[in-house]
Amino acid sequence: MTTLYNPLVGGFHPDPSIVAVDGVYYLATSTFEYLPGIPIHRSTDFETWELIGHVATRPGQLAVEDVPTGGGAWAPTIRHHDGVFHLVVTDAMGRGMLHFTATDAAGPWSDGDLLRTADGSGTLEGIDPDIAWDAEGTCYVTFSGLQLSGALDPNQPAHLGIQQVKVDLGEHRALEEPRALWSGTGLMFPEAPHLYEVEGWWYLMIAEGGTERGHSISIARAASPEGPFAGAPGNPLVSARSTPRPVQNTGHGDLVVGPGGQWLCVLLGVRPRSGTRAFSALGRETFVTPVTWHDGWPAIDPVLLNPRPGTRTEVTFSPDSGLDGEWIAVRALPSAHADLGSRPGCLVLHADGSRLDDLRPVFIGRRQEHLNSAVTVRMDVSRGAGGVAVRYDERFSVQLEARQGEVVARAAIGGLVQEWRTPFAGSELDLHVESRKPAPSGGLATTSDEFHLAATIDGVRTELAVVDGRFLSSEVTESFTGRVIGVYAVEGEVAVSSWVAEGDDE
Repeated sequence: MTTLYNPLVGGFHPDPSIVAVDGVYYLATSTFEYLPGIPIHRSTDFETWELIGHVATRPGQLAVEDVPTGGGAWAPTIRHHDGVFHLVVTDAMGRGMLHFTATDAAGPWSDGDLLRTADGSGTLEGIDPDIAWDAEGTCYVTFSGLQLSGALDPNQPAHLGIQQVKVDLGEHRALEEPRALWSGTGLMFPEAPHLYEVEGWWYLMIAEGGTERGHSISIARAASPEGPFAGAPGNPLVSARSTPRPVQNTGHGDLVVGPGGQWLCVLLGVRPRSGTRAFSALGRETFVTPVTWHDGWPAIDPVLLNPRPGTRTEVTFSPDSGLDGEWIAVRALPSAHADLGSRPGCLVLHADGSRLDDLRPVFIGRRQEHLNSAVTVRMDVSRGAGGVAVRYDERFSVQLEARQGEVVARAAIGGLVQEWRTPFAGSELDLHVESRKPAPSGGLATTSDEFHLAATIDGVRTELAVVDGRFLSSEVTESFTGRVIGVYAVEGEVAVSSWVAEGDDE
């Protein structure tokens, strides 16, 4: 009996796409401005998932170096055809709509080819591409016609609905002008299309309603991959809006036949907390829920919360083993910042004049995977200044920064900054960042969690600050990503000798 944990993959892992190949499942998710880009997780039982690699591991595969916050790798689709893995994705505000291939999902993946218009003069414009083949081998790319360029109002970009083209993958060129397919039930932002052939019917599943509380999944079917498509009588198949369900924003799904022949839908969702369930600390995560078929239509169960047991992760550093794949950096590969050779047993970061509110800070981190989290970092600041931070984007972070002379706790919230200081005369110390449930107050909780920022100096722990966690939630930051906890340098060099992270979802 398969246990379906939810979240299936915890922390910032939105827009999941999945493919089954010879009894093995491969899952891809979005990464936006972070690198390495587009993680690939693998499972044989749908319970245990292993990060086996990333699609974008080399400079140039994704042009995210200068994309605005929220740009970059949007909504991949992973498929397998004729012995080759295919992944299509939009590098938003970067290279454009791309097609990657690999013979092994762990990589290496190709450099990525732009999907061009029929006349070859430009690239296909849209987001959330899907790739599918019919029995004759014709390749179809179906996508959401959101126009990211040329919009008169960046808050109201033009949207052309769900579109489709036949594509020559040898030339990476459309064979026709984009055709309109079906754009759902009339809710905003029809997106995330996926095309499937099941028992002679072609099904077009999409998300609509926006990726916030109104998010949903709807489906239509046709006798041909080109339509015409008719919507299911039970649309939307999934939506948590106006319900008390602990998993909200459910949508952007992909179907797969799971272990034992059970159909499943992987999809994104959030876990909001507070008295009105208003704040989602970890952003959009990957969830899973069963699917049944009735009269030729799928029915998708509501997403049930079933978190995994707590975890403890201890990271050591060695030039021989390098960094594991969980480390990510902002608009740069972690290897651009991580020096594992100059001080044996340490991760050394060299400041370059940037700070955490810059586009490319000297910062590498790991996703916060649990609602309750405690990270302790041992750092030597005898040659510089730096610390540990929880980052949502350039404008929203909490920081614990040390240098010879003092330790500073800092909350940077949308341009407002508050600091707390304590003296520090040494060179090495432990920095603690903990995310905890808010203390009982006798009334409704008004936040998702609280950050407790502390430093242990010469064996004595000093509490510096408690910061309201709601300010680092997806609703406040309006971010597509999630919390990333990492180490950073702002002056000289800092050396990290240990990293311990513990978390649970109680």
